Amino acid sequence: MAEHARVVVIGGGNMGAGVLYHLAHMGWTDCILLEKAELTSGATWHAAGLVSRMIGGQALGSIHDYGVDLYKRIEAETEVGVSWHNCGSLRVATSPDHMDWINHIRDAVLARGQEAHVIDAAEVARLNPLYDVAAAGVLGAVYTPDDGHVDPSGTCQALAKGARQLGAKVRRNCRVLATRQLRSGEWEVTTEQGVIIAQHVVNAAGYHARQVGQMAGLDLPITTMLHHYVVTDAVPEFEAMVHEIPVTRDDYFCGYVRREQGSALIGLYDKQDPQAVWLDGCPWDSANELFEPNWDGITPWLENCFERMPALMNRGIKRVVNGGITYTPDGAMLLGPAPGLTNYWLACGATVGIAWGPGAGRALAEWMVEGSANISTRAFDPRRFGIWADANFARRRATEDYTLRQAMPYPQHQRQSCRNVKRSGAHERTVALGALFEEAGGWERPRLFGDEPMGWRRTSAFDQTAAECAAVRQRVGLADLSAFAKFWIEGPGAEAWLNAVCANRMPQEGRTCLTLLLNRKGTIEGEATIARTGPERFYFVTGAPSERRVWDWLTLHCGVPMDDVTIVNATDETGILCIAGPQARDVLAACTDDDISNDSLRWLGCKPLTVAGIPLLAMRLSFTGELAYELHAPNGQLGTLWDILWQAGQTYGIGAFGTKALDSLRLEKFYRGGHELANDASHKDVCQDRFAAPDKDFLGRAAMLARQPRGRIALLALDGEETDALMGEAVFHDGRLVGSITSAAYGHSVGTSLAIAFLKESARAPGTALTVSLLGKQVAATVLPDAPWDPGNARLKV
Repeated sequence: MAEHARVVVIGGGNMGAGVLYHLAHMGWTDCILLEKAELTSGATWHAAGLVSRMIGGQALGSIHDYGVDLYKRIEAETEVGVSWHNCGSLRVATSPDHMDWINHIRDAVLARGQEAHVIDAAEVARLNPLYDVAAAGVLGAVYTPDDGHVDPSGTCQALAKGARQLGAKVRRNCRVLATRQLRSGEWEVTTEQGVIIAQHVVNAAGYHARQVGQMAGLDLPITTMLHHYVVTDAVPEFEAMVHEIPVTRDDYFCGYVRREQGSALIGLYDKQDPQAVWLDGCPWDSANELFEPNWDGITPWLENCFERMPALMNRGIKRVVNGGITYTPDGAMLLGPAPGLTNYWLACGATVGIAWGPGAGRALAEWMVEGSANISTRAFDPRRFGIWADANFARRRATEDYTLRQAMPYPQHQRQSCRNVKRSGAHERTVALGALFEEAGGWERPRLFGDEPMGWRRTSAFDQTAAECAAVRQRVGLADLSAFAKFWIEGPGAEAWLNAVCANRMPQEGRTCLTLLLNRKGTIEGEATIARTGPERFYFVTGAPSERRVWDWLTLHCGVPMDDVTIVNATDETGILCIAGPQARDVLAACTDDDISNDSLRWLGCKPLTVAGIPLLAMRLSFTGELAYELHAPNGQLGTLWDILWQAGQTYGIGAFGTKALDSLRLEKFYRGGHELANDASHKDVCQDRFAAPDKDFLGRAAMLARQPRGRIALLALDGEETDALMGEAVFHDGRLVGSITSAAYGHSVGTSLAIAFLKESARAPGTALTVSLLGKQVAATVLPDAPWDPGNARLKV
């Protein structure tokens, strides 16, 4: 007879143990973790054990912070040693760009209420006397004192014991042979020791996650890459020190150094010769497996390390570890619901499972038990990748990401491999105009019509962005905005179903609405523009990176029955051009015989048009804050549509604009974006109550009304700086931390640097004087009362 469990967790590494631990602590104790060998026998056992708060971003940073906090206390809870060494961390800087980077890291760590300092070369030398700061030309370093390292096997065993103490089970030497979803929605998990029927399955199978996923019909974009560290013979200098050296990171040798008992442990990323392994699958009998050292690959980086730390040069090497680490195409883990399935969850693809395991486990447990995590999970959601992220894409992108491990993550940087996965029909037209592209959900999207050098401060792209904004504000601009997901929803039950799924009320025929989609926790699951094109026909548009996630929400996870409703994904066959600016109507009118007067097509209206025989849906709205039309047309004809509009616009001084200009324009209108509209926020947090209709019933309504905001957004004007916020910076009021920045851009039309920030209520009043920690300075900022550009929307309605 089959055994029953609420959850089966597949994989006994730090990620799987972290999920089990937190499910048990949230009351789901009827859970079983299955490990094919012994706990920690995959990537966990040979990890270097680094745990650091030195990370940017609220969500990933919170995961790192929680890992540090839990490892400090879990020994007392479980009586299992984790060998927590609270030695701190350093990242050195040897150029002005480096200094900007480490200051930005510091800003982000401060924004989470954690401790971080930018220190000078003398302090680096005091903390790590082995490091030759003079020879390296060290300008400074970021220092996070509350960091350290642990024994990886100990952390995994402690997490597992903490779960077992509450009633969860761990079954070793029990390989999963098959998974199959039953008609009941439960999962039948076949193992070497029998069958388990589970309500939920969590794939935390590490090296084997891709193969385990294949059992359920998944093709997970995970690649195993090799990573070395070496352990030297004893370092006598350590014995004379009164403190343990901080974990020291330096991109000159593409790695890190820490103390390992009386020796030095040197981690190296051989980025000139990255090696992927097990491309056809990790052998099922693999356990505690290491690979032969690639001396040719790591020697140049080891020599660079010895330049920086000459005391290590004459020490022998007593151990070399060359083991696998799992990578995804963008380096972020796969955490959340598996695409296309119900009750099947992923916690895999982790490059630093020791640091991520506790925080990722907590977030996934919250998601499973409560309906959403308390941090934004957008960057980790497995459904950010489409079916285009196949095995070849996964391997090539993982290899590229490996080479970027210790490189400066410039805000302008874009991955170079596997480009042109999805292109709009107007792609060649924008190429001819000099477009620089960024990637969004697989699409190539014009970012800027000119060059954009790398840097943390304003670059020459500043003037080009200003010119693109001026075209939209003063004349007319044309943009290719095809990088959106587009669904057709229709049927006799479509209106009632959408009213139940969406917080806003569905519009009348010929009108559009903006709406948020909430989960049962009352936070934001998605956002969309919906156009009603017929009595039973609706056109649903959301961000391209959200395509798979929102599709699954609508069709699988929201729980609202789709009675008399059909939904069709029209994303790839539909392109979007946006024509915006005071002369937008004149240009469009010259291209169509249809009536587009203000009486016929008002603001927030929609209407079918024909332009030179091309059928399209015109929606009178945009993020620009100007008179504008979004033209949704067959993607195969989008190039022709661009040509017609571009030619007609020559009389009016038409200009192309990209998303960098669009960001500036939207900040001037205080329009929220994806960084604000995430699952860690609600209507109240983002001040969008007008996009909810509380007099109707909809998913998440009760939780939304009951929820009290933890902080709400405000628009800030930053004073007199030659740089702009980069997102993630700390905001202070009278020296107290009151929030952090989520979006930022220079407002070229208003002549002010702008930023959207989540703030404590006490700091949100218009006119409140604040400071922003920005690249080593405290920059004055003021809370604005409203959008600085056309707050009454007069320009939109003409």
